[in-house]
Amino acid sequence: MKKLWGGRFAASADSFAEEFGASIHFDKRLAPFDIQGSIAHATMLGSTGIISAAEAQQIVSGLARVRERLERSEIEFRVSDEDIHMNIERYLTEEIGPVAGKLHTARSRNDQVATDFHLFMRNAVIESVEALRELQQGLLEQAEKGRGVIMPGYTHLQRAQPVYFSHHLLAYAQMFERDINRAQDLWRRTNILPLGAGAIAGTTFPIDRDQVASLLHFDGVYENSMDAVSDRDFVLEYLSLASICMMHLSRLCEEIIIWTTGEFGYIELDDSLSTGSSMMPQKKNADFAELVRGKTGRVYGSLMGLLTTMKGLPLTYNKDMQEDKEGAFDAVDTVLGSLTVVTAMVRTWRVRPDVMRSSAEGGFTNATDAADYLAKKGLPFRDAHEVVGKLVRYCVEGKRALLDLSLDEFKGYSPLFEPDVFTALKLENVVDRRNSRGGTGSNSITRQIDIVRGFVKASGGWLSERRKSL
Repeated sequence: MKKLWGGRFAASADSFAEEFGASIHFDKRLAPFDIQGSIAHATMLGSTGIISAAEAQQIVSGLARVRERLERSEIEFRVSDEDIHMNIERYLTEEIGPVAGKLHTARSRNDQVATDFHLFMRNAVIESVEALRELQQGLLEQAEKGRGVIMPGYTHLQRAQPVYFSHHLLAYAQMFERDINRAQDLWRRTNILPLGAGAIAGTTFPIDRDQVASLLHFDGVYENSMDAVSDRDFVLEYLSLASICMMHLSRLCEEIIIWTTGEFGYIELDDSLSTGSSMMPQKKNADFAELVRGKTGRVYGSLMGLLTTMKGLPLTYNKDMQEDKEGAFDAVDTVLGSLTVVTAMVRTWRVRPDVMRSSAEGGFTNATDAADYLAKKGLPFRDAHEVVGKLVRYCVEGKRALLDLSLDEFKGYSPLFEPDVFTALKLENVVDRRNSRGGTGSNSITRQIDIVRGFVKASGGWLSERRKSL
C-alpha cells in the first residue's frame, strides 16, 4: 500500500530500515481495537457532515467486513504497511475502494494509536480485576476450610507465634484487594478519549469528540491535544500496579515453594500443577510457582523500560513511543497467566494440618504468651520477657517444650506462675485469645472472612457495571 507520508520522499525506504521501523509484528494485536475506534470515527464524520452519510455507512460496513475477516483469521499483516492502521486501511480499501481514504479525515496515526492503546488497556484493567477476584475467591475458600488449622507464623523465617492458617491466607487476600483498588482507580485515567487531537494541534474540521467518546463508552476526552497524543501515564500505571501485583504473587509463590518442601511439608500441590525430574524419579517440583516468581522480574523490566523510554521525550509524539507496546502486552499476558496458575494452585492444594500443628508446637511459639501471663500478674513486661527468655534457654538445653515443664520448674523462674499457666500456654488458647481487630483469633477470623467476602462481592458489582458500558 502507498505510504501515507510518501509524497514528501523521492526514494523508497531501505528494506532493512523498513523492517526495523515497522511495528506490525506486535501492534497487530490492536487490530480489533483499531477497527472499533475507526467505526466510531467514521460514524462521527458522517453525522457531522464532514463526509456524506452514505460514505460513512460505506466505511462502517466495510470495517465490519474487515472485522469478520479478522475473526476468521483471514487477515495477513504486511511489514510493507508499517503498522496496524495501514494494514487495516489496506483491507478496507480492498472492500470498498477509494472512499476508504476518507476515513483518515480529521485524525492522525498519533491520536489513532493512542486511542487503540486506551481501548486495549481498558480491557486489560477489566481482565486483571476479574483474575484478581478469582484468586481472592480461591483464598477465601481455603481460609474458610482452614479455620481450625494452626500453623506457626514467622518473622525472619523463624517460628514466632502460632496463627490460624486462615489468618495467613487472608493476609494475601488483603494484598490482592489493594491491587484491585489500584486497577479500579486506574480505570478513571485509562477511560479517556485521545481521538480528535490530531497529530499534535487538533483539527480544522468540525468534529464532535464527545460523540466519539460516547460511542466508545469513554468517560471523557483529553482537554489538551498535545497531552492526548504524548501521554502514556496510563500504561506506566498499569505496569506499576502489575509489578506490585507480581511482587505479591511472588511472595505467595515463595511460600508455596517452601511449604511443599520435605523440610516443611505443610501442603502438597496437585499433580497437574507440579513437574518431576528427568533424572530423579522421586521429585515433585513446584515449577509453576517458581516460574511466577521468575516472571516477576520480567514485569519489573517492562516498567523500567517504558519509564526510561519516556523520561527524556519532548512533546509530543516521538518514534521512541513505538516501544511502549511490547512490554505492556507482555506484562498483561504475564500477570493474567500468573494469576490464573496461582489461583489453580491455591484451589487444588492439599493441606496437612497435623504437620502445621506439629511445627507450631515446636519453636516455643507460645513464649510470648508466657511473658504476657506474667505481665498480667503485675510483672513489668521487660522483666517478664527476661524471665521467659531464661525459661526457653532452660528448655532448649533440656530439649523440652514449655508445656513439658512442671509447675515447680516454672516457679523456679518466677513465683507468679500458677497452675493456670498450662491452660494459658495451650496452643488453641494462645491462638484464640488474639481477637484484637485484625488478630488471629477465631472471632477476628470470622470478621476478616466477612470483609473479604464483601470485597469479592463489591468487585463483582464493579465489573458488572464496566462490562455493561463496553
